Amino acid sequence: MDSIGIVGAGAWGTALAATVRRAGRAVTLWAREPELAHSINASRRNALYLPDVELDEGIHATSDLAEVAAADVVLLVTPAQHLGTVARDLAPVWRPGAPAVICAKGIEQGSHAMMTEVVERALPQAAIAVLSGPTFAIEVARGLPTAVTLACADAELGQRLVEAVGTPSFRPYLSDDLVGAEIGGAVKNVLAIACGIVEGRGFGDNARAALITRGMAELTRLAVAKGGRAETLMGLAGLGDLILTASSTQSRNYSLGFAMGQGRALADILAERRAVTEGVWSAGAVVELAASLDIEMPICAGVDAVINKKVPLDDVIRALLSRPFRSEGI
Repeated sequence: MDSIGIVGAGAWGTALAATVRRAGRAVTLWAREPELAHSINASRRNALYLPDVELDEGIHATSDLAEVAAADVVLLVTPAQHLGTVARDLAPVWRPGAPAVICAKGIEQGSHAMMTEVVERALPQAAIAVLSGPTFAIEVARGLPTAVTLACADAELGQRLVEAVGTPSFRPYLSDDLVGAEIGGAVKNVLAIACGIVEGRGFGDNARAALITRGMAELTRLAVAKGGRAETLMGLAGLGDLILTASSTQSRNYSLGFAMGQGRALADILAERRAVTEGVWSAGAVVELAASLDIEMPICAGVDAVINKKVPLDDVIRALLSRPFRSEGI
C-alpha cells in the first residue's frame, strides 16, 4: 500500500491527501475539473477548497480516473449524492480486489442506500472499508491530532489500511461494523442542522444538550435496525462525530442550521456556499429509510419537514415540544 488514490478534491479529499502524504505514501488526487487539477499541481494549493494549506510535492492532482484507480488503495471522498455516478465511472478501470475506502457520509436519495451499498452495486470487485469520525478538514490538513474509525469486515485488510493511512496525529481505530460507522456519519449531519437551529433560535445550551442526546438515540435505533451495533455509535463514528459537528460553526451543517434558526432562507444560505452541506441532501433519505424500517426519528423528521416539505420552523419546533412524555430508553 505504497500509493493512495483519492477521488474528490474538495476540502476533505485535499486534507486526506495531506495526511496520507505525511504517512509516507505517494498520493494521486482526482479533481473533476481539469483546471483545478492543473492549479493544484502548479501552485501546491487547492485554491478553491483549502487555500491556506500548502501541499507536498508528493501529491499529484489529475482529472483522469484511470490514473487514480491505478493506486494500491483508493479513498472515495466525493459528495454522497454523487458517489454512485463516480463509482460507475470508475468501474471500467478498477482493479479486482483493490480496496475502496468510503469517506463520504450520507444516504442516497431515492434508493435510501448507504454508501457501502452504493459502491457494492457499482464496484462489486472492490474490497470495501469505511473511514468516518470527528474530522474538520482544515485541522486534519494541518496535522492537528485527530482520531477516526476505520471499519472493515476483513480484519487483516483493515489493519493494513490503518497502517497505510495512520500517523501519530491521524489515528484510525479499527472496527468491523461498517453499518454502524456509516449510519453515525450520515445521520449526525442531519442532527447537526437541528442543533444549529436550536442555537440560532437562542434556546440555550440545555436544549442543545438534550437534542444531541435524543439524537444519539435516533441514530442508534436506525443503525441497529440496519444491522449495526449500538456500541459502535458510542465511539468516534457516532458520539464523537456528533459532538464535533453539532457544536461548532466550523461545521457546514451546524452553521446552516444556525442561519436558518436566525430566520434566513435555506436557498439563500446554499447560494453562498461552494462546498456541499450533506445533511440537507440526506435528511429526506434518512427519514424515508427510517420509515421503511418502522423506526421513529422525530428530530430528523423535523429537519426534513423544514428543508424538504416547507413546513414553517416554528410549527416544527412546536410539534417537537408537544410530543408525549416517555421513558428515556433508546
